[in-house]
Amino acid sequence: MGAVTIQQMADRVSALMEERLRVRGTGLAEKLRKGGRMLPRRVRTQAQLLAEAAAMAQSPKLRVQIDESEVAEAYDICVRHLNSVNAGARFWNAAQGTGISIAFALLGVGLLMFAVLIWRGYLLP
Repeated sequence: MGAVTIQQMADRVSALMEERLRVRGTGLAEKLRKGGRMLPRRVRTQAQLLAEAAAMAQSPKLRVQIDESEVAEAYDICVRHLNSVNAGARFWNAAQGTGISIAFALLGVGLLMFAVLIWRGYLLP
């Protein structure tokens, strides 16, 4: 596995992060810095390993230190997870959660207002 192959793996994971998670940036390391919190811990650590390997692959002396099987496994884990992510479903789940939170807040305020009106004697004699 050469430096070009490792860089292509990092670029593919970077492109999937941009496509599926809507994370902007120039490289995998920057996208992990900006949107790494959206990934599970295991996937995030594997993506960081891949980004470090891509940086090490640029130097011929450091390229020897790269464990190719570990990089291939990290790539597989990242791609498998990012292919299963659905951006539209993530949006609707977040919108639904926000709507439910607002509904419960309005319900709580309404009940509190109703209780105060009863306590002050405006609704029941």
